[in-house]
Amino acid sequence: MIIHVKNKNTLIIDDFRFKCCVGKNGLNSNKIEGDYSTPKGLFKLEKLYFRKDRVGVPQCKIAKKIIKKNIAWCDDPKHKKYNSEILKINKKNKENFYRKDHIYDYLITISHNSKKIPYKGSAIFIHITNSYKPTAGCIALKKKDFEIILKLINQKTQIKID
Repeated sequence: MIIHVKNKNTLIIDDFRFKCCVGKNGLNSNKIEGDYSTPKGLFKLEKLYFRKDRVGVPQCKIAKKIIKKNIAWCDDPKHKKYNSEILKINKKNKENFYRKDHIYDYLITISHNSKKIPYKGSAIFIHITNSYKPTAGCIALKKKDFEIILKLINQKTQIKID
């Protein structure tokens, strides 16, 4: 099964079409850290992170992990844990998962830059949006649509962004 992001505002899976938003600077074949673009390509879905205190334990067929206060993602190209889950170390090298807003109540990490090449982009997720405003490079959709997708995907599902 493939999730297909056809353009900056349409995500398709099976017979479902969802409105979504992507990076402020659109889709890009040559992603660079901090360029506000969403990388083009075919990627694996890696893990679902979720706020158990807000959404309960979702039923899905991919690896999942509860978001706790100390979980973050390293977006510092000079750090040895670049583009990986980390425990909060300091304010400058991370994307915090435990947020006051609700955009990370659910998030799925994808395999973009899985080789962790510095400056090739990090923290590219599928997450929640309330407004469809452009992201810093992620793909975002409404919570109700995200919950439908969770029921459809499994460990073999990929996301194609073109």
